[in-house]
This record gives sequence, structure tokens and C-alpha cells, in this order.
Amino acid sequence: SMPSEMLMKIFSYLDAVSLLCVGCVNKHFYHLANDNGIWLRIYSSCFRPKRTIWKMKSEQTETVSLDCAALHDRKPGYWKKEYIFKQIAAVKTRVMRLVKPVDPYTGLPCKNKEAIKASGLSWIIVLKDKNGKEHIMEKANLSFKDTSVTILWYSTNWPCLDILSTLKLFGVTPLLPDQSRDPSKNGPRRRSLIAEYHLANLTESSVALGADKLVQLFSLNPGLLVGLWKEKNEIAFIMVSLHYHQLLERSTLGSATVQYALPPDKPVLDDVDPEYGLHDYSLHLDMHGGSCTYLCGTFKSLFCRKGDIANGYLRLTVVSLKDNTKHLPLIGTLGLSWETDAFKGNVKDCYVMDVTLVDETGKPFWCFSAPVYMELSSKASSLYDYMGHIYTTDYADSEGKVCVELVWLEETKEYFIVNLVLYISTRKVNTWYGTNY
Repeated sequence: SMPSEMLMKIFSYLDAVSLLCVGCVNKHFYHLANDNGIWLRIYSSCFRPKRTIWKMKSEQTETVSLDCAALHDRKPGYWKKEYIFKQIAAVKTRVMRLVKPVDPYTGLPCKNKEAIKASGLSWIIVLKDKNGKEHIMEKANLSFKDTSVTILWYSTNWPCLDILSTLKLFGVTPLLPDQSRDPSKNGPRRRSLIAEYHLANLTESSVALGADKLVQLFSLNPGLLVGLWKEKNEIAFIMVSLHYHQLLERSTLGSATVQYALPPDKPVLDDVDPEYGLHDYSLHLDMHGGSCTYLCGTFKSLFCRKGDIANGYLRLTVVSLKDNTKHLPLIGTLGLSWETDAFKGNVKDCYVMDVTLVDETGKPFWCFSAPVYMELSSKASSLYDYMGHIYTTDYADSEGKVCVELVWLEETKEYFIVNLVLYISTRKVNTWYGTNY
């Protein structure tokens, strides 16, 4: 019942975010909150239009007057749209400036953490039950590594696992990022769908990674880890590991219902010859368990010959079983750390593996971040220098495979990587170079 003039006066004191929120109350508020007069004042206070008048000895800058034509000749909501578009463009400019410098070892932007903060990017998961009801989990802990970010959600009110059907992972960005304060979950935001996982029959359809006294871990590609309480078989926490390669694009450029479609790779002009094989590749490998880093290193000058191509894969040997000068010790005992409000733990013999394979031009060729586990091998060590149990870690996706062989030395209580081989899909190579392996 309040007159529109009084509402307009009240709205004129609101900032842009509050004005967008109040416009969601009802149709009447929406039309009033679209007023060009209010939005023009907000626009002009943030993006002051200026013109330059040149004189013989000095330069004078004055503000262009904003006459009635700027208001009455525009459709309602025009200046709101202009303000939003300019704010988004300003944020994109800041982010692009940050991601421009590239690390020569990884081929990835050097300032990913700063770019994520500048964009206001965060992540949420939406759990959907079999009745169609959605449960949104906002609060998350972030852990940044050289080439990935690990996101951990935990709560005391997870819905029952038996009634859940899907989990959706979204990147969330504020429509109007404010650099001076943390983005509010009640403000206007955009969602970008990153991945969707099916949780029905989770324990049967996923890979069991390991367990400790309290929880057991299950993995779903790509990069999702679900921790279940052992006694109740209910969710304890959910962890996702995201590689920096195309992270910003996937987290910001998709819609709420459709994932961002990556542009097809353009063939790289090179002297690649199927008779010669790949050459001068680099691998950046990071093995970590949340807060602990077990190995972080770069391996250069990787190559394969014609004889290394078989069964649809090209083999790149990073660490050879026969060359003990390149065998690598790991720092600490491998395990994946987790925590909730009341408990914390560490599941042994599993960890997160970040792989960044860079081609000879310095471009990221194959990248992933995923939880993996070690499995005790039945064969005994044949190496004279390492007498101990052998463990293997294997990872595979549509683009390649990773095979790691480790030896546990009981005397020094440490693992040694004695064999590390990458297998790259010939389909991936043919698409990348336009060749025919």
C-alpha cells in the first residue's frame, strides 16, 4: 500500500547489489528497481563519463553533463544492464591480467589463486534426492597447490545417502563482485555447471579407495571423493580436486544446466612424424594428501620412439626401473587427510595426484587432478638397492593412463618411486597434431 514515490525514494539509497535483490521480491518491486534514474546515478558514480578539452598549455578534464535524454530515451532497465555489463567486463579484465603470466614449468597461469579471488569465484554442491528436492551445500574449505585446488565440504546435516540420486558441482560467481568484502550467498550470483555425478548405488558403482577407523572413501570421476561414516553408512564429507587447466572457464562460462563446452583443439603445426614419435615433453607431478605434499617436481625432455607405440597408446617413460639414479623418495607416509566439525583423520595409502603434461611448445597437453590409491603388489622387489614391499598406483581416463610403482623401505620408513610411465592415447595425439599414429 505504500506509494510508489516513497518506495522509489527508499530504493534510491540502496547500493547495486541490494537493488538487484529487492527487485526479486515481486513484479511491482522489479519494475520500480529498474528505474533508469536510480541506476544512472549508480552508473555515473562508478564509471564517470569524461571528456578531454585540449588547450595550448594545459589539459583540462571535465565531467559530461547527464541530461534528460539519458533517462527518457532509454528503455526501463537500460542503465542497470549497462552497469552490470561494465562491472562484469572490469572483472574479466582484472582476471585476464592475472592469468596472462605463465609458469614455464607447467604452462599454466602463475597467479591462479589471485585470479580466483579477483573473480569472486567459489564452489557449491547441490544434492538432489529421489523426490526432486535439492540440498545446497555452501561452506567449503579450500587448499591450493601448484596446479590444483582441493575443495572440502562437511556438515552435520547431510541428507541420507539412500535417498540421494545426483550431485552437481557448480562454480559460483557474484554478479557484481565487490573487492572490498567477501561475496554474500544472498546476493545475485551466477552458476556454472562443472560436473554431475550419480550417487545411486554409490558403494557399488564407485571405486573404493581405502578406509580408516571412522570413514571409508569412494571415488567418482572426475575428481570426486565421498567419505562415508563406517557405522551409519552416511556422508561424512565430500572432497573435489580441480586442476587449474581451464578451471576458470569451466567454473564461470557454463550455465546452471549445461556444462561449458571446451573448444576443439586446433592441430599444432610441428615436425611430428609417426616414425619419430613425441619429443621434448615435460611432466609436472604433484602428489599430496590435502595439507601434506609428498612429491612436487618437474621432469623434462620426455620422448617416445616408434617402438613405444602399441595398443593405441604412446609410452612416455618418466622414471625407469633400470635407472636407479632417477628413483625418487617421497616425503612422509602417504595418506589423505580429512576433517569434519568434530573429527579428523588420515586414510593411509591414498592421495591426490596432479598431472600436467606439457608439449614441446609449452602448452598443457594432458592435465588432471584425481584421488588415487596404492595397492600392494604380489611380486617381490627384484632391485638390489630396494628390498621391500612393492606398491602400484594406476590412473586412467579417456586421454591416457599413469602407472606408478613404489617400494616401501622399512628401515628408513619411506617410499621410493622406482617406475613411472605415462601412456598417451593415440586418438589424443592425432587430434592434437593432425597426424595418424
